[in-house]
Amino acid sequence: MHLLAILQSLTLLTLANGAPVVAKKIFGRRFARPLDAGASFFDRRPLFGASKTIRGVAVSLLATTAAAPLLGLAPEVGALAAASAMVGDLASSFVKRRLGLAPSSRALGLDQVPESLLPLLACRAALALSAADIAFVVGIFFLGEILLSRLLYRVHLRDEPY
Repeated sequence: MHLLAILQSLTLLTLANGAPVVAKKIFGRRFARPLDAGASFFDRRPLFGASKTIRGVAVSLLATTAAAPLLGLAPEVGALAAASAMVGDLASSFVKRRLGLAPSSRALGLDQVPESLLPLLACRAALALSAADIAFVVGIFFLGEILLSRLLYRVHLRDEPY
C-alpha cells in the first residue's frame, strides 16, 4: 500500500464531501439553489432533492481544486476528485429518492460508497492507486464517515447524527 497516496486520497475525499457541509453552516440557506431546480423524475419524486445545491457542488470543486497543490497534486486531480465525488453523491441521492427515502435520510453504504469509490477510480492513475489501495480507502472512508458524522453532529456542523 502507498501511504502517501492513501493519505492524499482520504484528504481529497474529506474535502470534496465535507466542503458542502461546512458551506451550509456558514451560509445557511443563502446561495442554496437546488441543483435539480425542483424538477421531478417520471415517478414524480425530486431528481435529487433540495439538499443537493449548486453551492455545494461549487464549494466542493473550489475547495478540493485549491487544496490539491497543498497535497503535492495537480489542481486537475483535485477538480476530478471533487467532480466525481459529487457525481457519486448525486447518484446516491437519485437512488434514495427512487426508493422513497427523504432527503438527508440515512442509507448505510449508499451514503458512503459512491462518493468515495468514484473519485478513487477516476484518480487512480494520478495517485498510483492499486485495487487494494482503493478498497482500503473506501473502507476507511466508510468507517470514518460514520464515526465522524456523530462528532460533527455534536459540534453542530451536521444536522443529523449520521
